[in-house]
Amino acid sequence: MSYKNYGIKPELVERVKLKMKNKAIKERIKQQLEGVSKYDLQDRVKVRRLVRTSAQILQEPLTETQQEQLVAFVLAQKIDPNNTFHLIKLWGMFR
Repeated sequence: MSYKNYGIKPELVERVKLKMKNKAIKERIKQQLEGVSKYDLQDRVKVRRLVRTSAQILQEPLTETQQEQLVAFVLAQKIDPNNTFHLIKLWGMFR
């Protein structure tokens, strides 16, 4: 299912993709996600915290609605960061 189905605007995704090309920002995001498990990514409180912190790193102000849309998207994906297939699937969504 596409991120658009969760109300996440393509413009936001494009801005984030562009910002992630900056090596310093990419490294800060990677550090933040270090050690995150599939169980963490199914915990609404932890995902909300990750979304907020990531938005701060990216200097991307998000409304409460946008935050909830992103949290709902992450929870629905049932992401296992140790499963290569899951990561490839996500990468394909945002190409």
